[in-house]
Amino acid sequence: MRVGGASVALALALTACAASERDSGGDDATDAATSEGPDSFIFAASGDPAGLDPALANDGETFRVARQIFEGLVGTEPGTPDPAPLLAESWEISDDGLTYTFALKEGVTFHDGTPFNADAVCFNFERWDNFTGILQSDSLAYYYAKVNGGFATSDVETLNGTGKYDSCEAPDDATAVIHLKSPLPELISALSLPALSMQSPAALEEFAADEVGGDAEAPVLTEYATSHPTGTGPYQFEGWTRDQEVTLTAYDDYWGEQGQIRRIVFPIISDPTARRQALQAGDIDGYDLVGPADVAALEEAGFEIVNRDPFNILYLAMNQANPDLAIPEVRQAIAHAINKEALVASTLPEGTEIATNFVPPSVAGWSDEVATYDYDPQAARDLLASVGKSNLTIDFNYPTNVSRPYMPSPEQTFQAIAADLEEVGITVNAVPDVWNPDYLDKIQGTSAHGLHLLGWTGDYNDTYNFIGVFFGAPSNEWGFNDPAIFQAVNDARYKTSQDEQVAAYEAANELLLEKLPGVPLAHPVPSLAFRPEVKNYPASPVQDEVYNVVTIDG
Repeated sequence: MRVGGASVALALALTACAASERDSGGDDATDAATSEGPDSFIFAASGDPAGLDPALANDGETFRVARQIFEGLVGTEPGTPDPAPLLAESWEISDDGLTYTFALKEGVTFHDGTPFNADAVCFNFERWDNFTGILQSDSLAYYYAKVNGGFATSDVETLNGTGKYDSCEAPDDATAVIHLKSPLPELISALSLPALSMQSPAALEEFAADEVGGDAEAPVLTEYATSHPTGTGPYQFEGWTRDQEVTLTAYDDYWGEQGQIRRIVFPIISDPTARRQALQAGDIDGYDLVGPADVAALEEAGFEIVNRDPFNILYLAMNQANPDLAIPEVRQAIAHAINKEALVASTLPEGTEIATNFVPPSVAGWSDEVATYDYDPQAARDLLASVGKSNLTIDFNYPTNVSRPYMPSPEQTFQAIAADLEEVGITVNAVPDVWNPDYLDKIQGTSAHGLHLLGWTGDYNDTYNFIGVFFGAPSNEWGFNDPAIFQAVNDARYKTSQDEQVAAYEAANELLLEKLPGVPLAHPVPSLAFRPEVKNYPASPVQDEVYNVVTIDG
């Protein structure tokens, strides 16, 4: 999962505004404190959402908001990446793996008052599968394409052409039946993705959710995605002021436990120092992506530090659409030039593990037999010389005004790697871009990039969610077409026994590091910080964190 700026002064002004709103009770009685404690929760986001339609997003800030508004058929077991019932109370899978029958929770409504039922489930599946044109681009329907392998009619090149979804039927309101063209072993886990949440068919149609304008590099979202997101979750949309804040309020007819928190404010504070200062000033209740240098100081001052288990990968990608990066020896030289130990020590949180695979060690299929390209500047120089690239100049793209769980300080990470590359004779042309929307749209929607920093927080516990998302088919990010890699990754996906699948994924990881499309760098430990009065924050390795369980002492 991927996840934008303002100056420190502007960020502090925004948090002061949010805090004032909480203290004064705002314009609504729900802002006032209850007898059990405050009922507003102010959580600083590092950037704007890309949009509020999760089916057309793949960034963490969008999903942080979306998880409060929307729910899927499947959720996760608290504190784990493993699937659990949510809007579907149970399911059955046919022996051939082609039919999934979901028993749906009854008495659930969307925020517009329309019923959640089997017809709504089928509407959502049909919507995703029938995306066309710009909606199929990686910058929009990224997750559906990666999970399903394509669309009803594919405008985007995929390994298998059209996707695996076949049809949906609703024999009654409480039963939805999904039919596949071919098996999709991780479907249940994938249905916990925010991108595959259930949305109100009535709202999607009323506000023309699919009439997205612009192009893949700069999509123009609809009224639905900016002002009318409509799900079944404990919170409903109230307002979004771009670059300032998103506000949600409790949905009174929510089917589950509402909890203490009746109002959520997400002030946008892109600068990590400003987020820390806002917490220390009491202007916010908590924030994510705590800078490594701030953890100990905040803890000593009495703030609560909550760590997520690392379930991520930070990597340096090498876009082979660039002719220089298509040369294997150049990619190997870059890998040998990077001092991962120094990079981790200087820019990443304590407890971060150095990466050797594109999956964390906790995921089945991780291999200790991969090529590791240890730090060796002389080997890097020799490799460059062997292919006549001793004076190589290369673009190096990196994001600004953002912190990510796998990359809390992108500019520091860029500077450390750039210095290593300069040391072996590579001239780096720095290409910074604001994260949202410029950076991701450039990396995923175009071939106009060279080296670039990016990463991934796993969405569910399945190897394909890492290497399949990256290397299951051609993409703009990596810029190569290697059928052997694509076949190895997809063959592993469909092994019928767990032992066979693990062995196949290990072999695929070994092939990946032999071909070296990028350099896996680290598995950082993400930290959150809260006022000491905040209790029960539901930290999740896949960030499945819904705030109706949070409490705040009065």
